[in-house]
Formats: sequence, structure tokens, C-alpha cells
Amino acid sequence: MNMEPERTLQAATLAVDWGSTNRRVFVLAADGTALETAQDDRGILAMGGSGFAAEAAAMRARWGDLPMLCAGMVGSNRGWIDAGYVAAPASLAEIAAKVHWVEPGRTAIVPGVSRGADGGGRADIMRGEEVQLLGAAAAGLVAPDAWLCQPGTHAKWARLQGGHLVDFTTAMTGEIFAQLGRGGLLADGLDGEVRDGAAFREGVQAARGGDLLARLFGARAAMVLGKRARADQASYVSGLLIGSDCDARLASDFAPARADGVDVLASPALGGLYLAALDELGCKARLVDSHAAFLAGITQIWSLLQ
Repeated sequence: MNMEPERTLQAATLAVDWGSTNRRVFVLAADGTALETAQDDRGILAMGGSGFAAEAAAMRARWGDLPMLCAGMVGSNRGWIDAGYVAAPASLAEIAAKVHWVEPGRTAIVPGVSRGADGGGRADIMRGEEVQLLGAAAAGLVAPDAWLCQPGTHAKWARLQGGHLVDFTTAMTGEIFAQLGRGGLLADGLDGEVRDGAAFREGVQAARGGDLLARLFGARAAMVLGKRARADQASYVSGLLIGSDCDARLASDFAPARADGVDVLASPALGGLYLAALDELGCKARLVDSHAAFLAGITQIWSLLQ
């Protein structure tokens, strides 16, 4: 009988998904296995434009003196160092070739992806999402030719062809909902729980065909006149915004011809709202593990740097 001792995986790399408000650290083995993960609120907005080297040192003090590969807003002009952009169409190999080394061989930042920088057509940018979008294809979580949605503060809709990120567009869906809840006429009522249900789907249906600004005011009027309960207001307004986002994409020529519905890269809670909205609008969609997609993308980028 073969009695080989069980091998223990050793930490080899720190992968950091460093966004605007949150930071997620993955302690990876050489084969990309996540040995440990941690999340905190030390996004770049909490940094005040400085202290990134000290934060990197603190992460190494906690998890080991390991090479570190960072992605996300840490590479923006408000982050540690502006890592620039790779123009779409983009692949993981092209992104890896343009990483910015803060410390050669030790600390690197992944560039973002842009479109329209040459003056041709609509301008758009992303940072961090490219790792998940391309990682999902690299890991076989989505087809090489796919239509993807990555919900969030700034929701991304992306087209993949042959495993390359060929085009994308950004909608400020989450940010608008957050801003409406912080002040102004609609703030009263937006502190409630957002959930999939009759009010949310009513909002999605109301978003069909546009006229979002008038319908947002109508949400306030309906609550004042007693036509909608205050407890349902947040779900309804969220449905309006997410429905408007989804409806605009479905009504455009943005979807790739061979895509079999929309792959939604998100947590189950947020992703579930987009799945509900797309279902209400008659579009097939499925949820994809965004953490698994990020790990696949960041691991492949790191392997290409070796």
C-alpha cells in the first residue's frame, strides 16, 4: 500500500484585489489554491493617497514575506501608482506584459483596460474587473465567446471573443442608488432592505423603454400617496435602476451574436438581483463565482510573469 505522507501546500504569493472601498487579500499556493482570504475596508479611499507601502509591509508581516500582485483601483491615479491601461481588445498575456513593478520581482500592480483612448468612439475604463472577466474564461467558468455582467458600484457589461476582452461598457447603477439614499427627495425610504419580490420586479418592468428620471420622481409620489409601502421603496427604486441598466443593454447591439444569455459575475446577493431583473426582461442569465474568476485570472497573470 502506498503510504506517501500528505503534502502541505505552502504560501507562495499574495494576491490583493484592492478596490475603492474594500480590499480583499488571497494567500495563494504555487498552484493558485487559496490558503487563506481576508477582507477589510482599507480601500484606496481610506488611504488618503498615501501609506500604500506601509500597508504592503503590514500584509507581509501578517501573511509572510511573499511576492505581491495587486489589482484594482490601487493602480489608478488615486492609488499607489498609476499602472496605466491596456487597450481593448485585451488578453491576460497582454495585461501581464504591462504590469507595473513597484519593486522588481517582488511587488507588481496590474494595469486596467480602456476603450476609445485613441479618439475613436465611446471612452470607457476598468480596473480590477478585467482580472475577473478574463479569469472566468481562462478557468472555463464562462465560454470563450460570452456576454458578461459584473454588478457593483459601477456595473460592467463586457463582451468576450476567443477568450479576449473585446469591448465593454460601464453603468453607474450602484453609485446612483447609493447617492439617492444619502440625501435628496428619495432618501426617505431607501434605507430599507432590497430584495427580489413584487416591488423589485415592478420597478424592473417600469424601467422598460426609458424615462428613468420621471419614474424616479414617480417613486416618491407613489409612496406619498400611499400607493406603495415605505418598506417596499428601496426594492422598487433598486428595480428601477437595475432594470434600466439591463434594459438598455438588451435594447442595444452590445450583446455578442453567439452568447448564450448573460453570465453574471457577483456575490449571490447582488447577482441574484441582476438575475431576477434579466429574468423579468426575458433574458436567460446564470450566476458565476466572482472570487473563483479573480483567482483564476490573477494566478494566470502571475504565472506569465515568472
